[in-house]
Amino acid sequence: MTPVLSLLDLAVVGREQTVQEGLAGTVALAQAAERCGYERVWYAEHHNNPSIASSATSVLIAHVAAHTESIRLGAGGVMLPNHAPLIIAEQYGTLASLHPGRIDLGLGRAPGTDPTTMRALRRDARSAESFPDDVAELGAYLRGESLLPGVNAYPGKGTDVPLYILGSSLFGAKLAAAMGLPYAFASHFAPAALEDAVAAYRSEFRPSEQLAEPYVIAGVGAIATDTGEEAAAQLLTAQRRRVQLLLPPGRTLTDEEADAVLASPHGRQMMDMMRYTAVGTAGEVGTYLTAFAEHARADELIIALHADQVDQRVRAAEIIAEAMAG
Repeated sequence: MTPVLSLLDLAVVGREQTVQEGLAGTVALAQAAERCGYERVWYAEHHNNPSIASSATSVLIAHVAAHTESIRLGAGGVMLPNHAPLIIAEQYGTLASLHPGRIDLGLGRAPGTDPTTMRALRRDARSAESFPDDVAELGAYLRGESLLPGVNAYPGKGTDVPLYILGSSLFGAKLAAAMGLPYAFASHFAPAALEDAVAAYRSEFRPSEQLAEPYVIAGVGAIATDTGEEAAAQLLTAQRRRVQLLLPPGRTLTDEEADAVLASPHGRQMMDMMRYTAVGTAGEVGTYLTAFAEHARADELIIALHADQVDQRVRAAEIIAEAMAG
């Protein structure tokens, strides 16, 4: 069975690009995904990273939704401990009211940033402990069944924005199963627990009002090009970018320094984060993604395109759609 295809977009701001140019690329990619028949595009909440412009997910989704017509858009995800559930219900309820039937809300419990920035967000280090209760409170607001008498989300009440639990461990898998929600595993950057987490989710799933059967979305990286030479060049650029992303804020490396890190034992461990990445031309990428979907027991693949330039990401989205349709 061919899996459903979706995209994860970090609203990448490439080298020597402005934020405006990066966000224009995000719109162009969503429009390409819509043309190619992808199910959804999700945007991930990150903070204090100059190469990622998806920090304000609801604002970005509103902008992209206004420049597309039918594709589903959502957070992949909102880091809920950074926010009050009522505020998120209001934001996503507003989006759902403006764009009915098109809005998703994926929820994670990580900070989406470094410890210093976490403090700047006014986030308590223990706030993740209330994640299950916060998810329940948020879902109740959106269903119009507030857990706090007299408090409702306006807009939001009764919009039934679908919730998804994001995770990279058994915690999220078990929570999604217990709450009867779809589960999205971040195997595109945290591959280690994929099989165990999916097995736990599927075996422990309890049906809910939102979902009758378990539904797994698996993250996977992809570099899809017209030639093998292009694929190899884009892979090296993506590996160097991964090194840069893991540096402290404000620190940069030259390409030569990044290559030295990649060649080290620590660098090889870092590259294991990209273990699940399809690389190559249409046939190679299509074969890989089909096999990965079976390996992950995934109903849907959410694909992170590892290309630095928007035209490269748009072309990759086209190649992947054509390969998986065939």
